[in-house]
Amino acid sequence: MKPTEELYRSGQSLWLDNITRDLLTGGTLERYIRDFSVRGLTSNPTIFDQAIRKGAAYDAAIRQLLAAGHSGERLFFELALQDLSAAADLFREVHEQSSGVDGWVSLEVSPLLARDARTTLAEAKELHARAGKPNLYIKIPGTAEGLPAIEEAIFAGVPINVTLLFSPAQYQAAAEAYLRGVERRIEAGLNPNVSSVASVFISRWDVAVSGRVPGQLTNTLGIAIGRGCYRSYSALLSSSRWRRALNAGARPQRLLFASTGTKDPNAPDILYVRGLHAPLTINTVPEKTLQAFYDHGELESDWSTDAAAGESALAAFKAANIDLAALARKLQDDGAASFVASWNDLLQVIDAKTKSFRARAHTVAH
Repeated sequence: MKPTEELYRSGQSLWLDNITRDLLTGGTLERYIRDFSVRGLTSNPTIFDQAIRKGAAYDAAIRQLLAAGHSGERLFFELALQDLSAAADLFREVHEQSSGVDGWVSLEVSPLLARDARTTLAEAKELHARAGKPNLYIKIPGTAEGLPAIEEAIFAGVPINVTLLFSPAQYQAAAEAYLRGVERRIEAGLNPNVSSVASVFISRWDVAVSGRVPGQLTNTLGIAIGRGCYRSYSALLSSSRWRRALNAGARPQRLLFASTGTKDPNAPDILYVRGLHAPLTINTVPEKTLQAFYDHGELESDWSTDAAAGESALAAFKAANIDLAALARKLQDDGAASFVASWNDLLQVIDAKTKSFRARAHTVAH
C-alpha cells in the first residue's frame, strides 16, 4: 500500500495545494486523484501568479477574455473559474462517493477585501453562483473582520474554506462563526448541511522562530500548534452545542492543515504530513511534498487520542520567551499582507500581458 493511501485509510484526506492549466490539461491531476489518493484541491493568489507569470499556458484564454471585454480583476476571476470548474469536474466522483465530505476545490475572494466583511460576503456569493459547482469552496480569511462574513456566508448556504488561521484561538473564533451560521439556519428552518473547512497554517510558525529558540525546539512549533488546534477541534465536536447541531443535520467543519511544505532544507521533506495525521482532518500539500510522501512517506504513532498532545512543546516555547498569542496575530497580519502583495503582483502580470497582446494586435492591424 502506498503511503498516500495509508494516510487516507488512517482517516485523513490529502488535498493538493496547487493548480495550473497544465496540471489540468496534461492529465497530471487525474493521475494524482487515481494513484496518489488526492481527495481535493486548494488555490491562492500566489499559485495563480506563478502559473500565469512563468509560462504561456494561459495566453490563449487571456486573449479570448480580452476580446470579450474583460480586464484586470474580472479577467483573473474568469481564468480562475475556468480552472477551478475543470478541477471540480475531475473531483466530482470523489465528491459524490464521499457524500460531499471530499472532492472540494477552493477559490479565494480578493485579498484586498480581508478587512471588509460586507464586500467579502457579496463577492463570495457572486463567485459561488458564477461557478455553479456544488463542490467549490470560497475562501475567506479568518481575520476579525472576516468572521462576520463567514457567518453570513454559511447562513446564506455558501460553502466556505476559512483561511489564514494560525492558532487554537483563531481556529475557535472561526469555528464559532461557522456554528453560528449553522444554528441560524436551523432556527430559520433551513437545511444546516453547509460544508466548511478551517485552514490552520503550520510551517510559518517554524520559520518565524528560526534561530530564536534552543536547537531541540527547531521545526517543532508548527506541529505543536497543529496538535493544539486538533485538541480544540475535538473538544468542540464533542460539545453539547455541536451535538445538537449535528442532530439537526449539520456537518462538522473539518480542520485543515495548510502550509505544510517543509521550508527548512535541513528538515525532513515530509515533516508536517508525517507529524499531523489525525482522523477527520485534511492536509493540503504542495506538489513537491505530495510526491515526496508518495515516494517515501511514513506516519508517526497515533497522537490524536492524547488529550495533551503538543502541550509540553508549547510550554517549552513559552519558557523560551516566545509570546505565542502575539506571534499568532503577527502571522495572521503578515499572511494577509502577503496575499495582498501576491494579488497585486498577479494583477500586474495580467496587466502586462494585456498590454503586450493589445500592442501586438495593434501592430498586426496596421
